[in-house]
Amino acid sequence: MLRRPAAIPRESGCYLFRNAAGVVIYVGKARSLVQRLSNYFQRPEVLAPKTRALMSEAMSVEWIVTPSELDALILENELIKANQPRYNMRLKDDKTYPFVAIDPRAEFPVPYVTRSQRSRGVRYFGPFGDVRALRRTMDELLFAFPLRTCSRHKFDYQRRVGRPCLLFDLGKCAGPCVGRVSSDDYQALVASWMRFFEGDVRPLRTRLTAEMSEASAEQRYEAAARARDALAALERAAADQSVIVDDHTSADVLTAVVEGNRAAVVRLDVRHGRIVGRRLQLVDRALDEPAATVLEAALPEIYDEASSVPGEVIAPAGLVSDLARQWLSARAGGPVRVTCPQRGRRRRVLALADGDAAAAISRDARRREFDHNVRSRALQELGSALGLGQPPYRVECYDMSHLQGTNYVGSMVVFEDGLPKRRDYRHFNVREVRGNDDVGAMGEVLRRRLAHWDDGPGGRFAPADLVIVDGGVPQLHAAQDAVEQAGLSGRVVLAALAKREELLFRPGSPDPVVLERGSEALYLVQRLRDEAHRFAITFHRSKRGRAMVASTLDGVTGLGPARRERLIETFGSLEGIRAATREDLAGLSWLPTTVADALYDHLAGGPTTPTRTTEGDD
Repeated sequence: MLRRPAAIPRESGCYLFRNAAGVVIYVGKARSLVQRLSNYFQRPEVLAPKTRALMSEAMSVEWIVTPSELDALILENELIKANQPRYNMRLKDDKTYPFVAIDPRAEFPVPYVTRSQRSRGVRYFGPFGDVRALRRTMDELLFAFPLRTCSRHKFDYQRRVGRPCLLFDLGKCAGPCVGRVSSDDYQALVASWMRFFEGDVRPLRTRLTAEMSEASAEQRYEAAARARDALAALERAAADQSVIVDDHTSADVLTAVVEGNRAAVVRLDVRHGRIVGRRLQLVDRALDEPAATVLEAALPEIYDEASSVPGEVIAPAGLVSDLARQWLSARAGGPVRVTCPQRGRRRRVLALADGDAAAAISRDARRREFDHNVRSRALQELGSALGLGQPPYRVECYDMSHLQGTNYVGSMVVFEDGLPKRRDYRHFNVREVRGNDDVGAMGEVLRRRLAHWDDGPGGRFAPADLVIVDGGVPQLHAAQDAVEQAGLSGRVVLAALAKREELLFRPGSPDPVVLERGSEALYLVQRLRDEAHRFAITFHRSKRGRAMVASTLDGVTGLGPARRERLIETFGSLEGIRAATREDLAGLSWLPTTVADALYDHLAGGPTTPTRTTEGDD
């Protein structure tokens, strides 16, 4: 057990925990090192489970003093990238979105689409979400700003033969290869092209309109037609960059969305009211960091060397911490105003960024689910972490749900080869346990399931390679008792998943299994837990709804359980039954007229709206 070091400095800085092999397992920053590190050296029982797991592995700690907390944030980012500690958040750069680039230093620069930012001196714009829309925009812009798009070999060939290519005849190239445009005029086209991708369309529109009017007044109709066509092309290209704020707004929109142990940080570049760029950073959270901390960690990646910070940042309230504000101001070289809109266009663009971040998390989840190699790696990692002889092909996960101890239900979900096998899902009505007793309910459900362990092919259940119960050590003990009572000791592999800490507990071991942050195994376990919880909640709500119908319709002569079930199937809910007319009820062939009349009179004399209850789930 690591003891608290003496003489920890009071200054700001970074600290590094190392394990017995000297490997850095966590890097943190602090305004005051002594205050922050003191939080780690407390009694294990008062530490959060994930922090307790970190401290059980840490064998030494060292620190680096920095001039300020801002310097500590910058240093922390560099140390995390250099060491990739297992207990830190994992930043996963989004490399799939294209940029548009141009090198203004060239004699006749060529715009191109790329998915990397590496060359110094090259101007990059983006990234953009839709590469096809980007290529369409670039093609339209050639009519307004006819830059060359040919290779160096093609350029030299046309220069050698003294004849321009077909693009010149189509008006999509100015013909620099044959001297049809001077170097200065070509650079002016380049400047206009870059201004468009910076979002400033108004001056370009004004210039082309003036050129068209001037040429028309001087009866240079071909020149006027070219300016007209260029203006139309500019408008078509600008249509993909619709105005989302007012024409004068230039700001960055920053947001961070957290879903479980996954998070996404999005930066939208709004220039002159248009979105001209987007940056996404996917994050695997390590210690349940809040959204503000996730944003702090991602800032150095969201704003890379090619990025600049404008004078205004639009963000949700409470997301941008004081430290993040300092970082943004230092990067901008001046004060940055952070606004948190509650309504209007700025609020709508903030909602757009939130939706984009949530969609990115969902896309990454689908990628992991449907990639066979990823699923195979997840099962191998899980089997290795739990000390199994081979990866678990069939995994079952159990969860409980109730409302203040009533309508207790259990759920069993099954994954085979890392995918849900929904036809093998099962619901359990808890019959023996009374009151709020999750442990007892888990034991009952497992006993009933394990009674069919050896049913064999065609039976109600198939044996599982791994059984996970949602909860902690008490639920694990209940599952062990159920295994022993079923006479299956040594044949059923058990694990318990702590609800929030996501630590796995195994029988006979007091220390939890900590899955690597960002690992496919952890993601698979989270999916199992979430699916079991969803399945339990769905069944519980359905059961509670039927119980409400039964209590409301109790006392109607001739209306027994079977007819109540058919009423629910016909009208969908108690509200649907209440909304039915006397004629609707009398028209049911299986409901006698006398019962329909009694039911209608009973509901007409009852409350017009159902009693509201507060739902609580475990």
